[in-house]
Amino acid sequence: MPKLKSHSGAKKRFNLTKTGKVKVAKAFKSHILTKKPTKRTRRLRQGGYADVTKEKTIHKMIPYK
Repeated sequence: MPKLKSHSGAKKRFNLTKTGKVKVAKAFKSHILTKKPTKRTRRLRQGGYADVTKEKTIHKMIPYK
């Protein structure tokens, strides 16, 4: 069986927990932050978990992580 290639974008965006959940950073935190309320930008700092329905796909994209 040949080695599988990891998806470059997925490598940078996702991390796995020991239980196999997929950790993801929140979106909309990169620019144009002046018009967003401070409360919202503070909430965006906290990470989250990927949806259970997408976990299988993400695991295929990062097989060796």
